[in-house]
Amino acid sequence: MPDRGRLAREALAHLDALYDHGRYLTRNAADAEDLVQETYARVLGAAATFAGGNLKAWLFRIQRNAFIDQRRRTRPMAPSFDPATLDTLEGAPAPAGPDELAQLRRMTGVEIEAALFSLSDEARAIVLLDLEGFTETEVADILGCALGTVKSRLSRARAALREKLKDHGR
Repeated sequence: MPDRGRLAREALAHLDALYDHGRYLTRNAADAEDLVQETYARVLGAAATFAGGNLKAWLFRIQRNAFIDQRRRTRPMAPSFDPATLDTLEGAPAPAGPDELAQLRRMTGVEIEAALFSLSDEARAIVLLDLEGFTETEVADILGCALGTVKSRLSRARAALREKLKDHGR
């Protein structure tokens, strides 16, 4: 059984990353704070189940589950997530070339954030986990899906983001 106090201290090192991710998930600072608080409450409650390994990935998975539970409670009539929704995005354009990269460098954070928020919750979550530095294997573990599914969803989410940003910065 892991030392609960030690786990709590190590988990607090990821507070800023969890808040930032929660802010993007909830689109609201107060809701992000509530989500992070719920995440840490669940972490402490489940400390005995942590078998070691990647603590950050475990924390993000708990946060994702807490977010889904909150959404279910606050929006009971909302349609449930269909994993196939990411697979129905239009085909991926060619990878970013030098012109696209130069364009991205000229963009402001506001434009990029607006493009991120315009993505579906699922697409935004997978892009943000990628930007957080998780490997595709870790993302698969956090989202509870197969590695191949993560690869295709991430590719489609990146393509959708590129499509939304293509006219900015010109």
